[in-house]
Amino acid sequence: MPEFKAAFPYQTDVLALPVSDISTASDWYCQHFGMEEVRRVSEPVPTVILQRDGTEIGFAESGGDASQDGAAILVSDIRGIKRELDAYGTPTGDFRTDNRDGESFTVFFVVAPDGLCYYFHEPQNGG
Repeated sequence: MPEFKAAFPYQTDVLALPVSDISTASDWYCQHFGMEEVRRVSEPVPTVILQRDGTEIGFAESGGDASQDGAAILVSDIRGIKRELDAYGTPTGDFRTDNRDGESFTVFFVVAPDGLCYYFHEPQNGG
């Protein structure tokens, strides 16, 4: 079963990625990433936390530049995740192989309508 295993921010906080509207973001990520809303607060800024497979990603109306942010999402069964996202109508990029620190990863990107970029990755050794 394909799963989200962990999420790491590009900038500072994977629980406060910048969006212009948290309700729009929550709807899109629930529909296109298979996530569910677990928490919503209005102070100090409107923020929503979504989760999938125990991995949380959050969005905040912080005024930040979404095109400069996003998250790296470590997954199991990257091909299964891509098939699932494609079935949801999510615009996914093509697979490629990245090499970091002597390890090879199968990866693909998703750029969400809010401008946030997601780097889905899985070690090729299955780790």
